[in-house]
Amino acid sequence: MPRRRPGRIRAGVPRHRTQEARPDIDGLSSRALAEILRLERSRNYLQPGDVSAAVRLWKDYVHRPERQLWREYEWGSVHWYCCGDPFEARALLDTVLQAMSPGNARELRRIVSRFDAAWDQPSSRGLR
Repeated sequence: MPRRRPGRIRAGVPRHRTQEARPDIDGLSSRALAEILRLERSRNYLQPGDVSAAVRLWKDYVHRPERQLWREYEWGSVHWYCCGDPFEARALLDTVLQAMSPGNARELRRIVSRFDAAWDQPSSRGLR
């Protein structure tokens, strides 16, 4: 039986990962992104891309105009069922921060704390 050439075997293997499989968070080192990728693959409560989606959802939520936040505070948001709850995303980020190594968690915490600071500004958030 003739053997298959290595080039034909490698032809079936994808050379590059898809964009969805790689976390994409601005400001993180490649070491921290690699750890997030490893966590997303090894933890049963995470799917590939969950952490970057949670960061993006929290960032988009805290930078919304105050009138939209006030409307959602009073009447709730029907879009959270389809597009994701930003407060659940923030809770997921806390869980991931606890699962990460201290140095890499520090990098992610620095990014998340910038968004938390935008949320906690008393002049623009009279909701609490």
